[in-house]
Formats: sequence, C-alpha cells, structure tokens
Amino acid sequence: MKRVFIILAFAAVIFGCSDRPGSKDLPVVKGYSILADHGVVVSFHPESSRIGVEILKIGGNAIDAAVATEFALAVCHPEAGNIGGGGFMLIRTSGGKFDFIDYREKAPLSASRDMFLDSAGNVIEGMSTETQLASGVPGTVDGMIRVHSKYGKLKFGQVIQPAVDLARNGFPVKKDQAKSLNIYKDRFIRKNKNKPAFVKDTEWNEGDTLIQTDLAKTLERIRDYGRDGFYTGKTAELMLAEMKRGNGIISEQDLRDYRAQFRTPVCTDYRGFRIITAPPPSGGGIIVSQVLGMVEPYPVREFGFHTVRSVHLMVEAERRAFADRSEYSADQDFIKVDVKSLIDRQYLKQRFSDFNENRASLSSETGAGNPFGNESSETTHYSVVDKDGNAVSATTTLNGWFGSKIVVDGAGFVLNNEMDDFSVKPGTPNMSGLVASEANVIQPGKRMLSSMTPTIVEKDGKLFMTVGSPGSGMIPTAVLQVIINVLDFDMDLRQAVDTGRFHHQWLPDLLCFEPSALDSLTVDKLIQMGHKLVQYGDIGRVNAIMIIDGGSIAGVADRRGNNSACGY
Repeated sequence: MKRVFIILAFAAVIFGCSDRPGSKDLPVVKGYSILADHGVVVSFHPESSRIGVEILKIGGNAIDAAVATEFALAVCHPEAGNIGGGGFMLIRTSGGKFDFIDYREKAPLSASRDMFLDSAGNVIEGMSTETQLASGVPGTVDGMIRVHSKYGKLKFGQVIQPAVDLARNGFPVKKDQAKSLNIYKDRFIRKNKNKPAFVKDTEWNEGDTLIQTDLAKTLERIRDYGRDGFYTGKTAELMLAEMKRGNGIISEQDLRDYRAQFRTPVCTDYRGFRIITAPPPSGGGIIVSQVLGMVEPYPVREFGFHTVRSVHLMVEAERRAFADRSEYSADQDFIKVDVKSLIDRQYLKQRFSDFNENRASLSSETGAGNPFGNESSETTHYSVVDKDGNAVSATTTLNGWFGSKIVVDGAGFVLNNEMDDFSVKPGTPNMSGLVASEANVIQPGKRMLSSMTPTIVEKDGKLFMTVGSPGSGMIPTAVLQVIINVLDFDMDLRQAVDTGRFHHQWLPDLLCFEPSALDSLTVDKLIQMGHKLVQYGDIGRVNAIMIIDGGSIAGVADRRGNNSACGY
C-alpha cells in the first residue's frame, strides 16, 4: 500500500517545538508538526511537551518523559490536566511488550447507587457534576508513581521537578486559556472558600503569568514523599477538609487504599496492522476494535474519503458499537466484561448483518447485540516515543472542563467530577449524552466507565503509530478516524489528524459533523437515507506520533486547540 511520506535528511540532532502547525522557526516537514531522530512528545500545551523532551534529552526514557509531561499538564493545563483526576496509559517497550496502567478514579467507599437521586428517583441537577460529592478518589498520582517505579530510568524527583518549577515560577497563558479562565471566574469564586490561583481581580489576557504556589507545594510533597505526599499527610488533610466543607464523602481510608491497576490491553488486527488499545473500564478500546472489525470486509478505500458510502458505513458500525458499550462495558473488577466475545469477528459479522447500504438504522430499534453465543468530557491526551522505540499513549481526565470547578483549598488542584460517568440513573444520559446500563451503576470502590482510548498501532511487529484524543464520548471516534485515514486512505499523519471528522454514538440518534468534514451534497444524501445530521465544533483533539520510513519519529499536534509537538 503506497504511503504518502515526505522524507528529508536531517542533522543527527534536531530540537524544536511546534505550538501550532507551520510555525516558521521550527523544523516542520510537510505532513508533520515535528520530525526528529531521538524522541518526540506531543501534548496539549507547549510547556508540557517541552518538559517531556527535556527529560528525554537528559537520558530519560519514554515513561520518564510521560510522567514528567503528565505532572506538567497538571500545572499548565488545569482545565483537564490533573493530579485530582485519573486516566489510562498504554506502554509499548522497545522489545515489543505491551502494558496498560489503569489509574481511573474510584467511587468512595461511602458511595451508593442512588446517591444523586431525589426521593422521587429523579437525578438532582448539578450534584454529580459541581459538588464535592461529584469527585471520585483521584488516581493520577498513584498511577504515575507505580508506572515510573516499574519502567522509569531517572529518579522520580528528576521527572517531577520541572512541574514544581513551572507551578512556582509560572508560565504565560495562551489566548484560549485566558478566555476559559475568564468564563469560569464566577464559578470558581462561587464554588470555593478562597479565591484560587485561577481568579484575578482583572480579566486574564494572553501572555499573563499563571503562578500556582499551593500546587507547587503539593507537587513538592509528592516529590519528597511519593504517594504518601498525596494520599496521606498534609495534602490528604487538605482534601479531607475540602470534603467536609462541601459534604463530600472521600475518606482517609479511600485515599489510603487507592491503588492503580496494571491490565491486559485489547488487541485486534486490521488490514495487516495490529491495533493495541484500552481495556475496560474504558469502553473506547472495544468500540474501536468493533468498528474496525465491522468495516474491514468492505472496500473502504474504494468507497472514497468522506463519501456517502464510507460515512454511512462507519456511522452504522459506530451506532452498533456504542449500543454494545452502553450494555456491556464497565469496571471489570466488578462486572465480567467478555472482551474476547465482543470483538470476535464472527460476532461482529452477525452484529453487522442487518446493515442496509441504502438506509440509516434507527437507534431506537438498535439495541445491544448478543456476543455470548460465540464463546469467545473533558480530557487530554499525550503521546511519547523515545530513541530506543519505547512508546507511551496516555489519556487523562477530570471529566468536565476544570472538573467540578472546586479547588482543594491550600493544595491548589482541581477536584474531578467523574462520578457523573457512572450510570447515575441507568438509561439516563450523563453530561456527555452517553447512556449506560446497570453494569455501570455506582458501587463503593468501583471505577466508572470511560471513553478514553489511548492506542498504539504496529506494522509488521514494529512500532508504527501512537494515537489518542480527549473529547468524552467522541474519543473513540476521533482515534478510529485517524487510524482509518492513514491505513485506508493513505493520508500522511498531518492530513489524517487535521481533516474534518464526524461522529455517532447511538444515543442521541444524531450524526454530528465538523463543518469542514462533509460537503453539502453528501449531507443532503445522508439526510435522504434517514440520518439526522447536526453540525458540531471540534470532534476530538488528536495528538499522534508515527514512525516513518527510515526510522524518523514524526509528531503531529492537532490543529484544534493549543496542542504542541516537540522533538530532538
């Protein structure tokens, strides 16, 4: 299969960061934000990408750089970067072994099934999104410490220190970030006992310096005491005081007992490539695997990019995959999730057997399938590849933009509102419009269902691509389309990431599309086929890395947002 790759001869060492595609003073190659020989980091913010690459330059591996990037995002991207939330990290070692660490938040031990319902059984508006009760037990700190202990080369203090310095010394806010801080100013004031660092007496402007002294102290405690610097001691005391102030239920035991889990990734094949992705409690990895399995028998390339036939095919596969997510995906420590059966090709053939090439299905008539006869919000994503071929694809979240908007007084970090990702009331959409079943009801100590989908692609047994995205329920769709754009439509990575996207998640029964994704004739024809279309803003913000011919490492930062690719 012919690949459209532009390969240039570079000096042995190249270093640069691209805040946005096409930055004139940086080594940007057509098709990529950055092309480097030794390592690349692509994340939401130029400061976090820069810090990750600096860790690579002093001898750290991809895992060291990932941990440094994650802590830096907690400082420079408080909208979604976090130590008050959780996430997933997929690792591929240079030797070709895979590992997956689940540091998703957990329901507190005092949580109960109907804790967000009134006496009539109705969802109490705002309780699962903007109160202390909305917060699951944070997992990021434990996850980073565990993964670094297992795979890191540098001392932990070395990889977290840049984030400490960034919080203490501050950094210039970007234009979009200043806008967000201004938009949420009133809520920060209303939700918090004291004004957090995110609140100024005047408006935020691009280039203003954001200094977070309380957060710097929290990061120093983590640096000096490891997990005890967060889950016990001073930071824990501040979290528990915040819980008490707002009738939250995270307890000392919840913090003390939290443990991230290493899990087996989901693996599938597509057109000769190996796709490795997230297992439950992510529903995203199964969705990607199911959609690829359903569309592979069809000549997608011949159908053409974003034609009526290819869009209709992918939408109908997504509709069925999201219906299965609603019914079956959950925390596998509590509910048996038969991943093997759900991605089995015979099941997927049967699941897609009612596909009509000329008509849209109705989501009201498309329930979950039965795989068992076969026996078989807001988030942020970063990708890292080092000179030895170690790779990391990681997605982390607070759920909503700035989570619950509640900042732990004296500790400087935002609490997540991940409890809304449970089935607060089965069959009722959450804040992202996603519907889930009894499998995802609230239980003490349970992890809530997620859409985060960090993914790695292999070609001929070798590292080929890392990809992931924020975007709540739209995450697996964004990841899926980038993979198909490269593997089916022969796009270079820049094209694959930047081109317009579309999305369907079963319920609501809507085909969402970015304005640049579909032309008017395609839209009209899809409507005639029975699809209900609506224009949408950004569908995901993909940060991806590809190994191109000759072994160079190409990184692409999505044009959507302030993403940054750095390399050397």
